[in-house]
Amino acid sequence: MTQPPQSGHTSLAELHQNRSALRRYLLDYRRQLDAAVRQQWDAQIADHLLAWCRQEKPASLAVYWPIQAEPDLRFCYAAIAAMGIQLALPWVSAKDTPLRFLTWREGDAMLTDDYGIPLPAQRNHLLTPAALLIPCVGFNTARYRLGYGGGYYDRTLPGLPDAVSLGIAYQCACADFAPGEHDIPMTHIMTEAGCFA
Repeated sequence: MTQPPQSGHTSLAELHQNRSALRRYLLDYRRQLDAAVRQQWDAQIADHLLAWCRQEKPASLAVYWPIQAEPDLRFCYAAIAAMGIQLALPWVSAKDTPLRFLTWREGDAMLTDDYGIPLPAQRNHLLTPAALLIPCVGFNTARYRLGYGGGYYDRTLPGLPDAVSLGIAYQCACADFAPGEHDIPMTHIMTEAGCFA
């Protein structure tokens, strides 16, 4: 595994107090991970996810298209859909608003959004997901997520009180940080090491 990036004169304790610095550090660390290691970890996360789906059988699951070296689980989405679980992708329909979710299945016509992320070309098939995969830049032992700082999931989750949130990350992203005022803990954190509640 690649060594973590140097943080200059910033100590780890200082990083944990500064969410922006911690976010940059964890993103740099993730980008420097060996591709073969990440691929192995992705396969292990996918195994945990498929086992969770078989056990819990949610009616629908919001998945994601990976960016910035996030765990890439796209190869297992077809197997999830084959269980009868409706998949959806998150849509940033307007800035500073909750996410909306578009139904999706492999083979649908796709267009990229303003962030360059593929989305279904058909934008009027919306659903309220029963469960969500939520990629994490970092997470702590209380299952709070450190995201990219845009607040989209923080605005979205209060409107989905019955949804199960699955924070997806590599185990090396576990960090010691205090949650923000509006942060909501994930129902579970899922890494290559397992699914934690």
